[in-house]
Amino acid sequence: MSEPDPEVYERGRGMDAHNATMREIRARNDASYDPREPTRVWLDEDNTPDGVVRSLTVILNTGGCRWARAGGCTMCGYVAESVEGGTVAHDALMAQVEKSLAHERDNADDPAEQVKIYTSGSFLDEREVPASVREGIAEAFADRDRMVVESLPDFVDREKLAPFLERGLATDVAVGLETATDRVRRDCVNKYFAFADFEDACAEVRAADAEHDAGAGVKAYLLMKPPFLTEPEAVEDMVRSVRRCAGVEGCHTVSMNPTNVQRHTMVEELYHDGGYRPPWLWSVCAVLERTADADAIVVSDPVGAGSDRGPHNCGDCEERVQAAIKDFDRRQDPAVFEQVSCECERTWAAVMERERSYGMPLAR
Repeated sequence: MSEPDPEVYERGRGMDAHNATMREIRARNDASYDPREPTRVWLDEDNTPDGVVRSLTVILNTGGCRWARAGGCTMCGYVAESVEGGTVAHDALMAQVEKSLAHERDNADDPAEQVKIYTSGSFLDEREVPASVREGIAEAFADRDRMVVESLPDFVDREKLAPFLERGLATDVAVGLETATDRVRRDCVNKYFAFADFEDACAEVRAADAEHDAGAGVKAYLLMKPPFLTEPEAVEDMVRSVRRCAGVEGCHTVSMNPTNVQRHTMVEELYHDGGYRPPWLWSVCAVLERTADADAIVVSDPVGAGSDRGPHNCGDCEERVQAAIKDFDRRQDPAVFEQVSCECERTWAAVMERERSYGMPLAR
């Protein structure tokens, strides 16, 4: 794995400073969670290489991301929802799978074609999800068409994908890359790996696909507007990142996730002090419009859209803009954005032209 410059590990600086701050913030969390209950389960639709399909999404409640326990990413609050103690037993994780299947039976007439399995960290990290659980999950969903599992790039290994591919499941690895710019990933997101590691993970998935020919690929997850970037900087970083990811062989989908203010994070601290504003939905539209010709499926699902803690505009147009984004996700046609407008676009345009300090957003 690529190593950041040595100074980022110096005591009190760089990653060391970020991690110390994140550990202090997360120590305030006193919630506890049932290891036999999934964190969240829902049904929706996704644009895939096979077209738009129905998806069952499961967030397993695990012992948490090992990087987050060191301090972790500035915007991520998922570790605050994980089970205390660092491990969850095989039987408890499989009980979560059974409850997810029960949720699907209660809310859908037929099983979804695609299943997405997320955790608070990396599904392919065996300290978080043991090999026996991977095997059990592959068996439980062997009748589906496509699986998506999330992992940091250093845990991506063709042998770990084999239980799914051997059963003929097309399998995508979703990698939380956040940005193609190493400096932004390190200094703003506090993630330790480099873009070269993402490229290596894509190569490993391609090798797994060559062995099994079931259909394996990579989804790059990008983060729109991490802390310490202005609105125009965030937009330009996303445009560059989408195009760079789309140019990596094996990466067929780029999902851009606008930052939302999660609890027990550095972003929340900045937000409460007036030093962070979630991205404008107009910025999301701008990136999607400018990258519509990229050689990949480019999508976005703004979580918390319209709320103060989520990506938002003026408060009046969010529903229309969100509908246009969803329409783009399905059809990949940038013309959908010509159908929505609002007076607040002028305010957003002024922000894009004049905002120079990330710590002093020009508009809330």
